[in-house]
Amino acid sequence: MKAAIATVALLVLALGWTSAAVQVKENGLSFSLEAVKRLQALVESSGATGQQNPRFRMNTMSFCADPLLPQEFLPLCKQRGASASLARLAMVPLDVCEICAFAACTGC
Repeated sequence: MKAAIATVALLVLALGWTSAAVQVKENGLSFSLEAVKRLQALVESSGATGQQNPRFRMNTMSFCADPLLPQEFLPLCKQRGASASLARLAMVPLDVCEICAFAACTGC
């Protein structure tokens, strides 16, 4: 009985680790899928959506200075080309990323 409980506990822990392990890679850095989701929500709430190219809509400094931006993105904000990287991250198809069918997503 103890072995069965231990086995179930390990399976639950393994499931939790794998669901939280999806990483999105951009410009040599890795970001958690949850952080990318929060970035996309921040971009949508700022009104930076529409038909035009997202590189022209995003103001990197305003996003990098936003206290709601996940801390994971601060190293990216300090890099050259941060605006383009943030724009690409904001366009990652999350539904495809959650099943790791997108090239930038790993860790499934």
